[in-house]
Amino acid sequence: MKTIAVIGGGITGVTTAYALARRGFSVTLFERHRYAAMETSFANGGQLSASNAEVWTHWSTIVKGMKWMLRNDAPLLVNPRPSWHKLSWFAEFIASIPHYRRNTIETARLAIAAREHLFAWAAQEGIDFDLKRAGILHIYRDRAGFEHAGRVSALLAQGGLERRAVTPQEMRAIEPTLAGSYYGGYFTESDATGDIHKFTSGLAAAAARLGVRCLYGQDVRAVKTDGRRATITVQDGNDSASSTFDGAVICAGTASRALAAGLGDRVNIYPVKGYSITVNLTDEASRAAAPVVSLLDDETKLVTSRLGDDRFRVAGTAEFNGTNRDIRADRIRPLVDWVQQCFPGVSTRSVVPWAGLRPMMPDMLPRVGRGRAACIFYNTGHGHLGWTLSAVTADMVAGVVDQALGSAAAMVPGAALTPMRA
Repeated sequence: MKTIAVIGGGITGVTTAYALARRGFSVTLFERHRYAAMETSFANGGQLSASNAEVWTHWSTIVKGMKWMLRNDAPLLVNPRPSWHKLSWFAEFIASIPHYRRNTIETARLAIAAREHLFAWAAQEGIDFDLKRAGILHIYRDRAGFEHAGRVSALLAQGGLERRAVTPQEMRAIEPTLAGSYYGGYFTESDATGDIHKFTSGLAAAAARLGVRCLYGQDVRAVKTDGRRATITVQDGNDSASSTFDGAVICAGTASRALAAGLGDRVNIYPVKGYSITVNLTDEASRAAAPVVSLLDDETKLVTSRLGDDRFRVAGTAEFNGTNRDIRADRIRPLVDWVQQCFPGVSTRSVVPWAGLRPMMPDMLPRVGRGRAACIFYNTGHGHLGWTLSAVTADMVAGVVDQALGSAAAMVPGAALTPMRA
């Protein structure tokens, strides 16, 4: 039986370990925290959103970033301090703008395939993660935003996604608790929401039942290869240790770039910080006033999800500020204000703030597939759609590993096969 190391215990690492175990590999998962899903997979916006597949590589993103550069509360905030990493990333981002249409269509296609995998895995393993299949409503306050959404809808349709324009009256019928004045919206009935942390933790337990060896508190310091096998060096407290495997899959989020560089691969991930608040719905009035349908406010770049009866998650914004995990009050305040404006009946007396670093590639597509060495593979760089795309890219990379190395064991019955994206 072939041995595979998976580096990273977030959503992409855990789904990858699970997909590999289903194919008969002997899998060891390395995670530096004590538990799975403790960084970017801890408290994101919760959306499983094929309707949010539009990539950011558009000139309007550059214009907004420049306009908002001096606003601390801006939805998109770029620290003007230059660094070679940031400059190279934005140069590649601009170079990807001509591929905006193609990449948006491709992302939508992947997102649709991903949710079928994820729902099937959750049902098979009995994972309760506050799944709500009530759709996602995109809201627009002006004509320009609404018309841009119409053009995006045409691209999403080419990727296989159905979403429909709705009037302000229809918006109120879809989500009666939403306050404010709107030009119109777009509604995607097939989209869903759920708690990424609960799902990842549940799938990690399922992977362990399949035989995955989950090593927590193991900080991977280096991945080396002689071209045939991969050696993983970890730090555990004051001690370090190395172990060798037939292959390794790097799913280490923002740390993937440094690990890849040590292997001679270029994976130009930039850490794009996002924020969230979890509003605890501690009284009946707040529970009644909070939305059930998930929302995406394109103007403020905020998304919402209802997690069970007593939690309401609001998340979004993008901050280009290096590897900085500080939770800034001036970035959290707009999220709280948004809740008060759009859902005035919801009490914000009990709010839990959070920030995480999205691992984002310049073209907005994840890096999935082989590295330079025959035994090194990547499943990383999913940006703001890690939760949405995780299940399909895990199955894709597991297929690539299987083709390259062979599991030397029978596949678990019902394991899905998805062809590798070109």
